[in-house]
Amino acid sequence: MVTPPAVVFAAPASGSGKTTLTTGIMAALRDSGYQVAPFKVGPDYIDPGYHSAATGRPGRNLDPVLTSPDLIGPLFRHGAHECDIAVIEGVMGLFDGRIGSGDLAEGSTAQIAALLGAPVVLIVDVRGHSQSLAALLHGFATFDNRVRIAGVILNQVGSDRHEQVLREACDRAGMVVLGVVPRSDDVSLPSRHLGLVTATEHGGRADAAVAAMSALAQRCIDLGAVCRLARSSVSAQPWEPETALAGGYHTGGLRPLIAVAGGPAFTFRYAEHDELLRTAGGDIEVFDPLTDELPRGTAGIIMPGGFPELYADALAANAPLLRQVRSAAAAGIPIIAECAGLLYLSRMVEDYQMAGVIDCTAVFGKRLVLGYRDAVALADSLIFRAGERVTGHEFHRTYLREIPAAPAWGWRGHGGDMTREGFLSESIHASYLHLHPAGFPESVGRFVAAARAAAARATESGNAAAR
Repeated sequence: MVTPPAVVFAAPASGSGKTTLTTGIMAALRDSGYQVAPFKVGPDYIDPGYHSAATGRPGRNLDPVLTSPDLIGPLFRHGAHECDIAVIEGVMGLFDGRIGSGDLAEGSTAQIAALLGAPVVLIVDVRGHSQSLAALLHGFATFDNRVRIAGVILNQVGSDRHEQVLREACDRAGMVVLGVVPRSDDVSLPSRHLGLVTATEHGGRADAAVAAMSALAQRCIDLGAVCRLARSSVSAQPWEPETALAGGYHTGGLRPLIAVAGGPAFTFRYAEHDELLRTAGGDIEVFDPLTDELPRGTAGIIMPGGFPELYADALAANAPLLRQVRSAAAAGIPIIAECAGLLYLSRMVEDYQMAGVIDCTAVFGKRLVLGYRDAVALADSLIFRAGERVTGHEFHRTYLREIPAAPAWGWRGHGGDMTREGFLSESIHASYLHLHPAGFPESVGRFVAAARAAAARATESGNAAAR
């Protein structure tokens, strides 16, 4: 299997236009006939949705903190299978990552570029820049010899004279200019308290925005030069769900139906999760909690992250589903809930009634809570065993007024204080913590096994009733 070439798009800092331009480049290459493999560095769920709209393929994440550095190459090759080129959007500034994790920060765009052996194109918002741009570019290019910056895209250029001065600065720094994007507000995506509005929610306007991004990239960026500089030195075998599960799955027999919450309120999912669920022997049906009921025959429920607080009124209005979820929980149907799912299982989100499976209420806080957490399982649960350790990611602005009686996780904060978080019961695992299932595939195998047992119980109960 041939490893496709790759190019990483990074920036000196957040807010430089990475998402707009990288998504536009993906779409423009696809419009030119390329099969493009889209990737995002870090735990972001929103940008991959736009990447998927731009390429027609699942947007995937490369996060060495949530998985491991050793899995980056295999996950890259898995996601780039049968593609002509891989395009990777960075996170924050090029060298920004987990604080205190080393000289090449763990989870940084620089670390991903080094692990893949891929060149970096630096996107610089040049508003306010002049000759001093040369010093900035020189600093980034020479900061770490494990990272090769192959060129720069000048974003938000104010005039022809401004472009001339900036090009001279790039020449002085020995940096190839791959694109010049004029100052404009024509292409933008709506944002809110947790970031961009997801492609699922944005609907047809998202497609129009992606088309505009593609046109912008075709007009302003040398796509041929980008393709010529793309490289990758990955030689690891591709990640495969069958190998990751290491025999913890069934290829025949009863396949339980896994109901996965989707739609605008529940959009935070990794592509590898569905692949692992199916390989472990489950069948997946996505339902929208805003409008749908549980699929008939549901033997397991997954409620991923998203924005339930923004749709709390509509979620509360779908009373039949709330009753079904309460009944499923009471019947021992296995349920996994992450962040948004945790809120859905609570009694209330602000003034809106939720499922009431967990005896707690959720309200908005004053600040965004985000960051990696090194957590330990506090007790045996549906998907983890007491003492097992994970690294997950928090990303929310709500909080629970009450600490559930049986928390799922414990971790120590920067001050050394122990945080206990989440909720456990025999058949429920709910938490604010987002996990990447490729980092913990055994948890997926355990969940499908529990769903299979629930399906078998339902079948036996039905047979008993028929007798």
